[in-house]
Amino acid sequence: MNDGDLTAPGRPELSTGPGGSPERDSPQIGRSYPQAGDFAGDVGEERGDATAGRVSRETSLSPVPASASKFSDRNPVSRETSNHLVDVLLSTPPVPHPSDTGSSSPVTSPQEPSATTGSNVSRGTGFRTAAQIAEQDTTAYDNSTPLARAAEHVVMARQGALGRQQPARPDHTRVMVVANQKGGVGKTTSTVNLAAAMAQLGQRVLVIDLDPQGNASTALNIDHHRGVPSTYDLLVDGAALADITAPCPELPNLVVCPATIDLAGAEIELVSVVARENRLHKAIQAHPLVGDSTIGDERFDYVFIDCPPSLGLLTLNALVAGAEMMIPIQAEYYALEGLGQLLETVAMVKAHLNPRLDVTTILITMYDARTRLAAGVAEEVREHFGSTVLKTMVPRSVRVSEAPSYGQTVMTYDPGSPGALSYLEAAREIAVKGAPAA
Repeated sequence: MNDGDLTAPGRPELSTGPGGSPERDSPQIGRSYPQAGDFAGDVGEERGDATAGRVSRETSLSPVPASASKFSDRNPVSRETSNHLVDVLLSTPPVPHPSDTGSSSPVTSPQEPSATTGSNVSRGTGFRTAAQIAEQDTTAYDNSTPLARAAEHVVMARQGALGRQQPARPDHTRVMVVANQKGGVGKTTSTVNLAAAMAQLGQRVLVIDLDPQGNASTALNIDHHRGVPSTYDLLVDGAALADITAPCPELPNLVVCPATIDLAGAEIELVSVVARENRLHKAIQAHPLVGDSTIGDERFDYVFIDCPPSLGLLTLNALVAGAEMMIPIQAEYYALEGLGQLLETVAMVKAHLNPRLDVTTILITMYDARTRLAAGVAEEVREHFGSTVLKTMVPRSVRVSEAPSYGQTVMTYDPGSPGALSYLEAAREIAVKGAPAA
């Protein structure tokens, strides 16, 4: 027997499927394997040739229309599959090409809308090009996908938050100290985002970066390398606050006093200075745009002071300079543990250095609603401090962490993110709540 003869008597029939090289290179012979030549007719029985017995009755096909003749040189398929292909071919009208001049079918111009579809199509393909899609009216929202509906919801929420009645400007400049000796609770993040939110709500804001790391300056896209006028010059050299501020490029109502690494040595250099704890307070009060409404519309409505994570001389200067204090608290146990020590320091400053200082705002940050721990911490804080705690809690959001790497706050980086909407609502709550009565 010749090994290469697949039709030799007694040779076992080959299986279907990819198999080895003999199966790929040679046709499979057998009564149960349909042959390529038996596809184009009423299969064998009417043709009366020797191959009629090779196709079973189940795999035979009815006569195929001429529009499906291009499948005649391929391996046959089952009756259900072939009938489906025929239905698809018969239901799909051909698209004429401009070169077919003898065709009686009209050619759809890419500049003229189709009478059947109502939209433009490209020549010879029946599909619209990107330019044609761009010419269409896109004023309506696209609700065709879940992602589009979610994006529309976020945009409408953002527009609704900004579209509400803007809070009134305070009758005098409110100086708020953002402090907590525990690191990583969101002091700088809350400072820059609340300041940006206030600016978007129509308030004029000054941010003073009192942290030698200069993270607030980074988030607001302000240069703070060595040699730049900064809070070091303000505290050590007695420079005027108006001479070392810079406008935030992203927000027109926001002005920043940056911090450089030189500020790390300010505490040592101020040891021998008389009344060293009052230097920041004097600098702020000497600014021509800090005061009451008699100054005019250009005055600052809010001054936010971002403090380092310590209770040293820099934080002490901030506590003496401010009349209000905001404490960001992470929704974890460690944040509660250090809160008692911070309140003792505030009480000492109020008793001996600044009787105007009050803890007016507590903001819960990094809140994770999926955990019982976060809910328990928030509940305990509200039980102890009551209305001082803002109703708005800032959730964990990766957008809030990403924004500083682009020199932005989350308010401009992703205005529709949960973090941005939360800070916007928290800023509105602070503005509506107002300053405590003197």
